Amino acid sequence: MSNKTLNKKLTSFSAHLDEQYGKKGTSEREQYEEEFEAFKLGAMIQELRKEQGLTQEQLAEKCGTTKTYISRIENNASDIRLSTLMRIIREGLGGNLKLNVTH
Repeated sequence: MSNKTLNKKLTSFSAHLDEQYGKKGTSEREQYEEEFEAFKLGAMIQELRKEQGLTQEQLAEKCGTTKTYISRIENNASDIRLSTLMRIIREGLGGNLKLNVTH
């Protein structure tokens, strides 16, 4: 396959998202973006927990929640309260949460 043919078949990730979920600003795309951010947050917490050699149960005990709640956050952090997230990161993982707002 020539490079010219290959380039015609390649699609940028941004173009793929536009096609799959609509352009930025549409309700479908905003929902996708929110769900993706929740996924990234859950993955980040899971990675930090594993780096520290903690089980979900151990992390839950350190920050006063349950293993089930930690599991829910790691798998879909979309409904987590900010105060709970801060407690998990501060008390459970020994870190600090910094928020960033973009336009």
